[in-house]
Amino acid sequence: MTSSSIPKGVAVLGSTGSIGTTALRVLDRQRSRFRVTALTANSNAALLKEQAHRFAPAFVGMVETGVEAGESWRSGTEALIEAATRSDVDIVINAVVGVAGLEATLAALEGGKRVALANKETLVIAGDLVKKATQNGHGELVPIDSEHSAILQCIAGHPRGEVRRVILTASGGPFRGWSAERLAGVSVADALRHPTWSMGRKNTIDSATLANKALEVIEAHVLFDLPYDRIEVVVHPQSVVHSFVEFIDGSVIAQMSVPTMELPVLYALTHPERVADSGVPPFDPVKLSPLTYEPVDHASFPALRLGIGAGKAGGAAPAVFNAANECAVAAFLAGKIGFHDIPRGISSALDRLSGMKSQTREQLLEADRAARCHVSEMFKC
Repeated sequence: MTSSSIPKGVAVLGSTGSIGTTALRVLDRQRSRFRVTALTANSNAALLKEQAHRFAPAFVGMVETGVEAGESWRSGTEALIEAATRSDVDIVINAVVGVAGLEATLAALEGGKRVALANKETLVIAGDLVKKATQNGHGELVPIDSEHSAILQCIAGHPRGEVRRVILTASGGPFRGWSAERLAGVSVADALRHPTWSMGRKNTIDSATLANKALEVIEAHVLFDLPYDRIEVVVHPQSVVHSFVEFIDGSVIAQMSVPTMELPVLYALTHPERVADSGVPPFDPVKLSPLTYEPVDHASFPALRLGIGAGKAGGAAPAVFNAANECAVAAFLAGKIGFHDIPRGISSALDRLSGMKSQTREQLLEADRAARCHVSEMFKC
């Protein structure tokens, strides 16, 4: 894309969250290439109003009803779908957290849009449906997660048959190296103190439990059609290497950068092209050294094992894992359960509900609802 091209229209769903605000910083620097045509937020009306003033989109939506909003703003969950399917939108950045992002992703893909996806739960819950929507609508799915953006960049131009395995990196979160006994008494404030990334509250807790890495393993399986035995996870505290791809001849390609989400957001917008004015700091291998790697402690962080097991089981299990985790994390953030209760709730929901029907969107959403109800009843919250 050149600066003389007509700017592409972009809808940012979840514009007031961590990824959404990052995306708008990127888009602000790329006004010759992109224009913000739609913004939606869940409930942060004050910030959304500031964003609307700065970017002057044609459409503004607030998902949560009852929140004081602008006069011309749309409200309710349907605002997500309306923003994602507008004729002036070429690219949809889906930065919505949780299952709420599913319908908009499907609608955008069925409408032939490019979806720059940060809402990993969409692929976890309904990967097959997402792939069908992409095929039926001739849409395009490009990941924003730094690990999957890295894999996409590493395998560019290589037949999938040449890939032996991929290795996703995990920062290890705030509790890297902690024993299960020490983790028993951690507080919400402790869990929200991430050493590397600045993320929303839910994603930060997922990083602390390593549930986020389980979601990313499932996402990698869906995005790149790789069997689970060819997807591995290693702890890399510096968060400089975002993923490795090993090829069948033993060669390994890694994608590296300073720890910023601006780069994968920009690449999701411009893929397969690159732009020179990214705003990302230059890479300094000396300052960023040393780079270290550790095995995952599955005993202390069982959510990763539970999530990968759900992915391998297939059917409703990934949807149950995601919903149970979302519900348990919300309860933990509200101070109603302990840190160890998060994987305990997930395990219980999987044991009870993994066999639910999963052929249709409605059945998957029913599995999602059942898992939430199970965890809520289990912890009386």
